Amino acid sequence: MTDRTGHVGARRVPAWAALAVAVTIGLLTALQARVNGQLGAGLGDGFVAAVISFGSGLVILVVLSVALPAGRRGFAALATGIRGRSIPWWMLAGGVAGALTVATQGVAVALIGVSLFTVGVVAGQTVCGLVLDRVGYGPAGVVAVTLPRLAGGALALSAVAVAITAGGVDVPWWMLALPFLAGTGIAWQQATNGRLRQRVGTPLTATLVNFIGGTAVLVVAALIDVAAVGPPTTFPTEPWLYTGGAIGVVYIFLSAAIVRHTGVLLLGLGVVVGQLLTSVVLDLLWPAPAGPGLGRQLVMVALALLSVVVAAAPWRRARGARRPG
Repeated sequence: MTDRTGHVGARRVPAWAALAVAVTIGLLTALQARVNGQLGAGLGDGFVAAVISFGSGLVILVVLSVALPAGRRGFAALATGIRGRSIPWWMLAGGVAGALTVATQGVAVALIGVSLFTVGVVAGQTVCGLVLDRVGYGPAGVVAVTLPRLAGGALALSAVAVAITAGGVDVPWWMLALPFLAGTGIAWQQATNGRLRQRVGTPLTATLVNFIGGTAVLVVAALIDVAAVGPPTTFPTEPWLYTGGAIGVVYIFLSAAIVRHTGVLLLGLGVVVGQLLTSVVLDLLWPAPAGPGLGRQLVMVALALLSVVVAAAPWRRARGARRPG
């Protein structure tokens, strides 16, 4: 069986399964945001926390890439593609967006909470996902931006409006701008990773490339930050605060594997559901000083769930129509 990109053995993932994976990615993203946010607060430095998170993930991926045959084959395909210029430089830049996301988590989440951080990310993912699908940037090619998909995106954006217009959110404007930029980067990263995965044949190598680039960017940023304000004076002792890298490995791997079955926008909307559902639980367990109240959180979750229902139903019919009769 050959897919649209010419890869032999590719199988169509059912719509419900693809959406379940997307929601799981969102759950892991929200969990990582809380872990990295708490680590940044404990260190008093979000950039150093981001380096620890990305650096630990990179170590895990290097070990897996060496130990697993798929990792070795993928790295060989990567090296061949770079030498032969069949893999352009921009396919290797997904880690920059990942670095922005992790750094933003370390700086903002401890103050504004996971829910408010997530709705900022939602806005960026929704807007960028619509654009990338329309121009055919993702591995699924051009995905029609139909009225239901636009409505789903609008409902997701309305969750952001609930967070920032209902009052009670007393944070600097850039605290919301950073998550928006991170969400834009995440949508671009998912599409880019999906295309790189097609070239190298395995999500493992695409994820490794992300962590190499992201770690390099974050090390430079952390060195500048430490030179300006000094290094952290204490390091938290709770082991769970150092699991952010491992969590990132899992969800970036899943994103690279599933985006060709969903398109960029639908993946983003599924991720939103997982993020918001998880963020409500996390913020109830660890309330943030400037986080939204439970009532607003529940409204945001309801709007996000509705956005996925609206956007996904026509997508399932369109996928089914492509199957040979």
